[in-house]
Amino acid sequence: MSTAEFHGYVSVQRRGVIALPAELRQRLHLDEPGAQLEVTERPDGVVELRPSLPVPADQAWFWTERWQQREREVDEHVAAGEVTTFDTGEDFLAHVDRLDESS
Repeated sequence: MSTAEFHGYVSVQRRGVIALPAELRQRLHLDEPGAQLEVTERPDGVVELRPSLPVPADQAWFWTERWQQREREVDEHVAAGEVTTFDTGEDFLAHVDRLDESS
């Protein structure tokens, strides 16, 4: 986890648009498609901005192109009926044992 912190000023443009510094956007992954900022106005007048990503960072691996390609391959196998189902965990383990014996 990064311990970097930012303190500075940004201008609010006429239509309410603000531009965050590039280093901050990159560190917080706000330069990724779909990134948003959660805005909270506190009673003491402080406006808090929190990064909000469409995919939590700890789940980003699932959405990589390589992983998604593998997911598509599995979907194709399932659609083609190229699957084996097991009634119990013991049946599955017996199948794995047979695969180990044949290799």
